[in-house]
Amino acid sequence: MLPNRMALSRQTEDQLKKLRGYTGITPNIAARLAFFRSVESEFRYVPGQDSKKLDGFLVLDKITWLGETLQATELVLRMLYPQLEQKAVIKAWAGTC
Repeated sequence: MLPNRMALSRQTEDQLKKLRGYTGITPNIAARLAFFRSVESEFRYVPGQDSKKLDGFLVLDKITWLGETLQATELVLRMLYPQLEQKAVIKAWAGTC
């Protein structure tokens, strides 16, 4: 479902890097936590309201971004956004991090 290589927006990437400086939690782990926390808080990505570009410099493999949560993340995305195309699903994932 998700491509093998993924990036975030620069703004999100910068926030994750700052968080790493404060806590020592790496950006990929923080992104996993942020995704599931956003799902728990009932945040939903709305394609028409998103103007962010996925222009971050930190491009990682899907397995690095998602780790052991890979299958769960893809399943949740498929459940929440069954109508979205792959590019929009990537933005949905990146928009919740």
